[in-house]
Amino acid sequence: MILYISPIPTAFIQRDIEMLSPTFKIIHLNFTANPYLLPVYFIIQFFQLLILSPFTSKYLCFFAGYHTVLPVFIGKLFRKKVIIECGGTDAMHFPKIDYGNYRKKWLKKATVYSFKNCSLILPVSNSLVKSTYTYDKDSPKNQGLLHLIPDLKTKIQVIYNGFDIEFWTDDHREKSPFSFVTVATGISKKNRALVKGIDLVLEMAKTFPNYSFTIIGDREFKTTLPNVNLIPPLNQKEIREIYQQSQFYLQLSYSEGFPNALAEAMLCGCIPIGSNVGEIAKIIGETGFILPHKDFALLHNLISTLKEKDLEPLRKATAQRIKNNFNYRLRKDKLIEVLK
Repeated sequence: MILYISPIPTAFIQRDIEMLSPTFKIIHLNFTANPYLLPVYFIIQFFQLLILSPFTSKYLCFFAGYHTVLPVFIGKLFRKKVIIECGGTDAMHFPKIDYGNYRKKWLKKATVYSFKNCSLILPVSNSLVKSTYTYDKDSPKNQGLLHLIPDLKTKIQVIYNGFDIEFWTDDHREKSPFSFVTVATGISKKNRALVKGIDLVLEMAKTFPNYSFTIIGDREFKTTLPNVNLIPPLNQKEIREIYQQSQFYLQLSYSEGFPNALAEAMLCGCIPIGSNVGEIAKIIGETGFILPHKDFALLHNLISTLKEKDLEPLRKATAQRIKNNFNYRLRKDKLIEVLK
């Protein structure tokens, strides 16, 4: 039996569980993102791990943090393999926008302890291993695990995210001209909105009042801009419907590991516009547009010239790029190989 341990439930965690369940018996344990509940959850998790330990062969954790301290400790104690999937916030440090595990003393200690003492680290992108950050000149350039934990000796193996090319599809309908969509949860919190580049999206909406912008994922987020459509969290079929009618997908993040929504939107024929962070440029390749620096003048120029571009070939190329490079089957096979 494999215990899958995560801080909160998310769509990509559920996808991993569905991917692995036919091969392994999986029990999913959620922790908490609420700092006030940490003492209670540490006690709950301790007893969960203790009770399930005789039946557990491996621990698989998504992200490192408070929720991985006890699994790593118990794994070492009972000589059981502990694998941590590194997803983003656990390998980045951006004090300017209050983002990343390394900005808080005890969260940093929990993260560093977990990565140093686990059996294997599985980042979802190479940028989370070691990278030079150039998108915003006011943020630290050295990012990734090997910069933030220089004495890290744990084995690292990058396994990219993979996507269901049978579900996320372009139905070839006529797209609504100059319609832009982005998915971003938790953006009613200021730092989360900055991480996801929502400040740039809203600035675009002000500057291009005849274009339409859709933001999916946070029912608490508000704006008075008439051309911005705010939609609460949706199920995957509802999100796919919006992708299939939208012309562009915006991923203007300040920081990202491997954004799932970007790849899913590309499979649905959305032309991507992304920031030069994390793995975004690698995902997009030549099928869309990259904002090299956080500079609205650059973004304004990029958006202004879209009318001059031949966009139909890009629409066709986006889905093919994800199919060729980030296939669901490829990730599944690699994860199963690691867990056997």
